[in-house]
Amino acid sequence: MSILRELLEKTIQLGASDLHATCGQSPVYRVSGDIVIEDTDPLDEKDINSMIDDSLPDHLKGQFKTNGEIDYSTSEDGVGRFRVNAFLTRRGPALAFRHVKSEIPSFQDLNLPDTLTSLVNTKRGILFVTGSTGSGKSSTLAALIRRINETQNRRIITLEDPVEYIFSDVNSIISQREIGLDTKTFHDGLKRVLRQDPDIIMVGEMRDAESFSAALSAAETGHLVMSTLHTSTAAQSIARILDFTPQSERDQIRKALSENLAAILAQRLIPSIQSSVVPAVEIMFNTPTVRKLIYTDQLSKLPHAIESDNESGMQSFDQAIYNLIVNGKITEDTGLSHASNPQSLQMRLKGILHDSGGIM
Repeated sequence: MSILRELLEKTIQLGASDLHATCGQSPVYRVSGDIVIEDTDPLDEKDINSMIDDSLPDHLKGQFKTNGEIDYSTSEDGVGRFRVNAFLTRRGPALAFRHVKSEIPSFQDLNLPDTLTSLVNTKRGILFVTGSTGSGKSSTLAALIRRINETQNRRIITLEDPVEYIFSDVNSIISQREIGLDTKTFHDGLKRVLRQDPDIIMVGEMRDAESFSAALSAAETGHLVMSTLHTSTAAQSIARILDFTPQSERDQIRKALSENLAAILAQRLIPSIQSSVVPAVEIMFNTPTVRKLIYTDQLSKLPHAIESDNESGMQSFDQAIYNLIVNGKITEDTGLSHASNPQSLQMRLKGILHDSGGIM
């Protein structure tokens, strides 16, 4: 048995989300958010190079040699599919594997708020799913596409680096394109995507001004664009998008975004009572108030707008955490440790405890 297969099998056996293989270090797994170091001999450079040779597609080997790092995906028969990053360190080559479950998750599987089901009926605009690395952004996008595929007749084109979940057509027609294999870059794929008659365009990650500009143009012409950003909150996401663009163009882009934004979902994974993780999701829809605040460059007021308008389905992180505590998904201590404003959340919890006669 190859060392690659052996370690990937161990990843599945442990229920780990990630495997880290580094020269001079024993295999490391991430299980329910925690780091677990295997009690075994350290891996050497020969082990790591063997794993790279066995998993890295031939067409990417030259790119890895040139750049010193590469994203790709690999499948091991009878084990599973994994998203991989190979990179160089001072110790030598290293690998990070993320297990991608073969079954495309549903909203229920991911414990996503029911409010998000309304997003599958969105016909145009830009939808961002944001959060840190490992916060479940790709899984949330996959769940949205699954629901659309099950309930609507749409033409969906994805641009991914690499392709993670593999979709089969149900009621929609889905074409998945991998960066570096099916198209050179996200920007190249976006430049030509409108000629492919899409209703929905899913971009794995928004990385630069050119890609955002192309995505905005697609939204302006009546398409729904879904993508991810590495930002912590909905309000920060707007600022991050503006950072893509030159200073002289920001007012124009901000106003265009105010007209074409559909929603921003910001996620944090929190340890649950069931020894797994659940998402706390901040939800910002482009309500008239949000649209006006973006248009008039009052971004600092967005958090208050989210917090105060629950009728539209919006919620802040602390409101999401509050709901997770009340519904018995996470402990109060865990919730408070992940809250944006722990004191305010604690006061709210005490108020509910008092008013309800201590039902918690």
